[in-house]
Amino acid sequence: MSNTSSTPADSGTATPAAAPAAAPAAAPAAATNQQSFDRARGVLPGGVNSPVRAFGSVGGTPRFFVKASGSYVTDVEGRSYIDLVNSWGPAILGHAHPEVIDAVQQAAARGLGFGASTPAETELAELVRARISVGGVSPIERLRLVSTGTEATMTAIRLARGATGRRLLVKFAGHYHGHSDGLLAEAGSGLATLSMPGSAGVTAETAAQTLVIEYNNVAALEQVFAEHGHDIAGIIFEAAAANMGVLAPQPGFNETIVRIAHEHGALAISDEVLTGFRVDPAGYWGLDARANAGGPRWVPDLFTFGKVIGGGLPLAALGGSARIMELLAPLGPVYQAGTLSGNPVAVAAGLATLRLADDAVYSRLNQVAETLSAETSAALSAEGVEHVVQHAGNLFSFVFSATEPLNFADVKAQQGYRYAPFFHSMLDSGVSLPPSVFEAWFVSAAHDDGVVSKVVEALPAAAKAAAAASAPH
Repeated sequence: MSNTSSTPADSGTATPAAAPAAAPAAAPAAATNQQSFDRARGVLPGGVNSPVRAFGSVGGTPRFFVKASGSYVTDVEGRSYIDLVNSWGPAILGHAHPEVIDAVQQAAARGLGFGASTPAETELAELVRARISVGGVSPIERLRLVSTGTEATMTAIRLARGATGRRLLVKFAGHYHGHSDGLLAEAGSGLATLSMPGSAGVTAETAAQTLVIEYNNVAALEQVFAEHGHDIAGIIFEAAAANMGVLAPQPGFNETIVRIAHEHGALAISDEVLTGFRVDPAGYWGLDARANAGGPRWVPDLFTFGKVIGGGLPLAALGGSARIMELLAPLGPVYQAGTLSGNPVAVAAGLATLRLADDAVYSRLNQVAETLSAETSAALSAEGVEHVVQHAGNLFSFVFSATEPLNFADVKAQQGYRYAPFFHSMLDSGVSLPPSVFEAWFVSAAHDDGVVSKVVEALPAAAKAAAAASAPH
């Protein structure tokens, strides 16, 4: 089909210009959260752009936020809440930190994007390389910036297959690595919230290339590699699980993952999209390495990052050795590209956030997390509610069970029905928690003592609500 215009040639006779179409009248601004949700459902599937936001796990009306500052978010009704979601992790400094906002505004004033390289991309890569270093071990020699955590993990898997010439991938039940086709089996987080084992639209052939095994189970790990090791390109794992609630690896488990993968010629991919730069300047890998007097006990081949690396804007990355990373185009045969990769505004936010995230910030994050997790546990215990507090650095969550979970099956077996009334009691008291029992709680350095005290004051009523909950029939 030709792209040539079908407009007749100029006949020399002027033709009156058509009157511009009238713009549709703008809909009136929604005054309440419910009105906002109703309006959204008219144009967005389920009224949301990410499933957990729909409050399907806890019920009730989702809050529609219009402003955030420090430790607070404000909804369309003008009500403010202490935020323990913090944009699912990146707001470690608190919302709208003045220096981050200033960096973003300056970058935006220079241009929203160029479709070309910028010096700031190199600065961010150098900063990440310097931070992911413990005991003289610096595993990131090259970094590729992308736009989302899903894109980072998807690219890491493609890279593992390209590096090994193999097709199979191993993952753990309950670990979430984004919504690309091969990674949705037993993925925890939003899928667990919606009670979905996978996703329609993923072909059987694609699903068959991912082998799912039980988390924290060394025997299962050994068996899958014994049976399929010759065809396994890589194993991807959350450095500490944070999408089935928080569930840290058993001592030595990450080390075992890397060792077994390498024994069979496979790559180990550590997903630090949630934990990276949040639980430690060097992520969970750094936290674990510092806990060992001898330095790092395990070094994955590839890391994936998101959330904090973009300071709240869409930015993510994957990194590793030059030998593996330079298999990516344009140097190697593994293709990846993105018009918005390394977007200058997002890079500016990431640079400002990481530069401000100093020892004092991490100290405050750890202190707030320890206080809130301990006080919440005490409130639940006072009401006789069975629970276990789960920690991975300053990430924490609660499992409504008498015994410590080790894997996704244990997490799913909890008395999860107790979370919804707990959640809504806290929301009524002005505290916004993650709207799912399968999510981590996120604190920020902006949560000062006064804010922490307000959260603590809300806990007894929430614990009573959890205690009074009845199991669904």
